[in-house]
Amino acid sequence: LLVVARIPDTSLDAIATRIPAEPLLLVLEAVEKPGNLGAVLRTADGAGVDGVLVADPRTDPWNPNAIRASMGTVFSVPLAVVDASTAREWLRMRGVRTVATVVDASTSYTEADLTGAVAIALGSEADGLSEAWRGPGVSSVRIPMRGIADSLNLSASAAILAYEARRQRDGPG
Repeated sequence: LLVVARIPDTSLDAIATRIPAEPLLLVLEAVEKPGNLGAVLRTADGAGVDGVLVADPRTDPWNPNAIRASMGTVFSVPLAVVDASTAREWLRMRGVRTVATVVDASTSYTEADLTGAVAIALGSEADGLSEAWRGPGVSSVRIPMRGIADSLNLSASAAILAYEARRQRDGPG
């Protein structure tokens, strides 16, 4: 059996036509593990995230392990692959606020406003987010850690934040 398929367009132009005016986006910077990328795409689908920007990837979104972990949602969740600085500028030009996940941030994710046009940026487990996701126009949040580990797996963090954003958007109940 041989299948020939065209890889979907993962440009910012392509994603722009598929997201609403006030999107909930996830930005994944320097994702290394295909399984993590696929798991985040599956979460994005489940939580109703409007799109995922993969910034400076270290793995291919079309890696068989990413596709398998996504349960096929890699084909349904709007996805763009881009460098971090271009992603930051694209978000800024569209009036999308950026919320960066940072281990030592003073604001807990439950205290952050994740409504309206917002992009939640998450970095690799090894390095976190680069300097591209700090500075003016970026607020930082943390997921409180009560044990000896200082952070969670990327896909677990993305799930917590995506569902918190969904809870805030949907209101009580």
